[in-house]
Parts: sequence; C-alpha cells; structure tokens
Amino acid sequence: MKIVYFTHSLQSCWNHGNAHFLRGVLRELVALGHHVRALEPQGAWSLENLLRDHGQAGLDPFRRNYPDLSVETYDPAADPVDLAGDADLVIVHEWNDPALAATLGKARKGAARFKLLFHDTHHRAVSDPDAIRAFDLSGFDGVLAFGETLSEVYRRWGWGDRVWTWHEAADTRLFHPPAQETAREGLVWIGNWGDGERTEELERFLFRPAQQAELPLDIYGVRYPAEALATLDRYRVRYHGWAPNAAAPGIFARHMATVHVPRRFYTTMLPGIPTIRVFEALACGIPLVSAPWEDSENLFRPDQDFLFARDGAEMTTHLRDLSHDPALRASLVAHGLETIRARHTCAHRAQELLSIAAQLGLNLGASAA
Repeated sequence: MKIVYFTHSLQSCWNHGNAHFLRGVLRELVALGHHVRALEPQGAWSLENLLRDHGQAGLDPFRRNYPDLSVETYDPAADPVDLAGDADLVIVHEWNDPALAATLGKARKGAARFKLLFHDTHHRAVSDPDAIRAFDLSGFDGVLAFGETLSEVYRRWGWGDRVWTWHEAADTRLFHPPAQETAREGLVWIGNWGDGERTEELERFLFRPAQQAELPLDIYGVRYPAEALATLDRYRVRYHGWAPNAAAPGIFARHMATVHVPRRFYTTMLPGIPTIRVFEALACGIPLVSAPWEDSENLFRPDQDFLFARDGAEMTTHLRDLSHDPALRASLVAHGLETIRARHTCAHRAQELLSIAAQLGLNLGASAA
C-alpha cells in the first residue's frame, strides 16, 4: 500500500511531540513493506525554531536514528493532490493549513482514488473548537483521534462510526531499557513549559515534591520564559534546555525515576488521554509517578505500571519510597514494560491503522513496495 502523510514536521521534535509517534509508526509501516512518504511544508514552525537554536546539527539525531524514513519538503503553494500522487491512503495531521485539507477533501469528493483520513492529536477540539471547525472535512473518509474522549467529540459532530480512536504509543525500536545498567540518580522531567497549561501543577507535583524528597531534579525542554527559569532556580532545578527526542532513552537511563504532569485539558475537558511521554518512559524501564488523570480506557494498570499521586504530599511520599525501595522500583519497571510490549508499541498502532485501512476497503498489499 502507498501511504502519504501530511505532517507539520517529521524532522523536528522541537516543541512538537507528535513527531515522536509519527516517526515510530511510519517506520513500522515501512518495515511491513508499505511505501510511505512523509510530506512537510517549507518553513514549518517547529523546524524553523530548531534550526534557529541549533542549526543544521539539530537535525543530526533524526537523520542518525531514522535512516529508513524519507521526508519531502514542499512549497505550501503546491497542489497537495499532485503531491499525494498515486497514494492509496492519505492522512492529514491537524497541525496543517486548513486550505490543504479542503483541497484534498474536494479531490476526494471528485475522482481521487485515495482514501483520506484526518489525524487529530491535540486538545483544540475542546479548547479552541473554531480552530478545528476551520477544517472542511466533508470530503474525508474518517478521523483518527488520539483518545476516546476526543473521538466522542467527533461523534457529537456527526462522524458516527467514521472516527477511530488511535492512541499514541512507544517506538520500541528506540525506546527500550539500556543494554547495561549504570548508576542512576535523582529525578528527570522532559517537557516544555508551553503556554501555562500546567504551571501550577508543575510546582505542586514536581518542583516542591522533588525538593521535599531531597532528590536532585533535571529538566529538559523548551519555551521556558524568564519567570519559569526563575522558578526553577528557586527550587534548585538543573535546567538543560532542548534535548532531541532520540536522546530521551539515554537521559532516562541516568535517572532513578520520572514524573508525569499532564496538561490541564487532559485532566478536565479530555480526560483519559496520556501524553507520549508516559508510553516512552515506561518503554525505557524507568519508574514513573503521575499527577492525577483518569485512565478511563484502562490503558495501564495504575499502582502496578506506575504510581498515581493524588496531591503534592502523596507525590513526595511516593518519591521518597522509590528512592529507598529498590524492589518497588524493579516491580514498576517490570510491569510497565510488560504493558507497553503487550499493547502500546508503534508496531501495534501500525497494525491498527492497517485494520482501519481494510475497513475503508483498501487492499493492503496492492501497492506494497
């Protein structure tokens, strides 16, 4: 099968967490024998910021770790139907120009032979619904939503059985425990400061508990304004700036534990959706403690795969317990790995996508290359 994916950027993961999953799932499709093309527009915001901060060297981790993925950069003025060519399946990520989606949808309503899916991996359907409604999806065959609560939004919008829940997952070709264990120390958090969606939560569930548990804390990420850096300094947090996603397994391997602090929209308006870091951390074999969120789809086994902390005091307690209890750490690692390997790898998601393609009537082997 020939698959074309219109992404914001596959090359850059600078403040672009969706690139993590897309890289993993697309290369699983390649490994299965499908012909995959990733298309990204010239001047993509994430890529421009990466190049501004790190130059061409910032692309080296992607090139080194994903030699099996080819990326085509196109002029935004180009006709996306021409770009899609003879694709069997075309997928459009929600971080694209609505005009691109409209053009592809119009072609699909006409004589275009490809099946067309919209991939939504964000909370804007509830936090900024007009931004999503700006997309004319009337010509699309269906929607891929990265959580059941988001799928429900699309069902309320009339999509019915044409929306599929397609969770993110860990790229276990890259994210796995270290081949040889070395000394681990302290806590690590990999995440961006962003737009203030979890500022209060970070202080309550990360900075203060780490300090109270007397554990050193390392943070990697971007978009930390002066006030954020001042907060980190106040809590004596070691801030390292951007780290390529490909470096995350090595970073996790140096630390005793990590913490998950979900963005506010994923605890209130779209509960039940974990971010990609939960999957990746568990795949790397690092104990994880999470601030509250509702695992409404039973994706994990709370208190076996990871620990939940209902408040800051409980987070502090869990962190102290982890630092003093090697057996607890080992149990969490073993159970977390078991769940990821059984249910939540990019290989699983590739098969799920192929199943959806079959439901759309595509011959999965017709255009294999």
